[in-house]
Amino acid sequence: MTHLLHGAVLLGSLGMWITAQELLAPPSQVKFKSTDYRNVLHWTPPSNSSSLLYNVQWKIYGEPDWLDAANCQGIHKRHCDLSGVTSKTSEWYYARVSASSAPSSSRSAWTLSPRFSPRWDTKISPPSLKASVTTRGVTVQVKASRALLRKLHHSLLYNVYVIHANKTEEVFEVAYSSNKLMLTKMNPQTKYCLQAQTVIPWHAKSSVRSTAKCIKTP
Repeated sequence: MTHLLHGAVLLGSLGMWITAQELLAPPSQVKFKSTDYRNVLHWTPPSNSSSLLYNVQWKIYGEPDWLDAANCQGIHKRHCDLSGVTSKTSEWYYARVSASSAPSSSRSAWTLSPRFSPRWDTKISPPSLKASVTTRGVTVQVKASRALLRKLHHSLLYNVYVIHANKTEEVFEVAYSSNKLMLTKMNPQTKYCLQAQTVIPWHAKSSVRSTAKCIKTP
């Protein structure tokens, strides 16, 4: 009888442990958000706990092995910057996240992200635009974000849009190496609005236009 009682207690403890494991729901909405090739994995925590730790793994599409994301093991935050390990724009990647609870030593199942391509899935931010008005004309300077310049500075172009008062537009292409445009054929005492766009011809990608900056010629 004693052995039976001990067995019942052990089975009960095992059942409680399994139940605790099952009660720890996995994270949801695991997905990459990428701007200018800064590839950050985000997720939503399960609703049954507010103090979980998270573990992140990643792999290249087609490779068999999952690899730990070095700086995203046992973390409290709900995102992980995977830019360093997903930097090859020709590759496709997966990532996955699991949750764990230190008090109960329980762990959730893994939640998989959709397949991610830095080349096709990143969003390009518009460049900054500065305009200086002189008696000679308007000098326009454009510059992409620092992250984008580090990644693809040799492959960038800029489009500068000059919007006239009657809403017609002129488009000027500016090389990365110069990042400056001089507009000389401007009517005096006239308002113009300027916008800029970053273009990556090699990746067939471009940003939205920057916020319009309006000037008036002397």
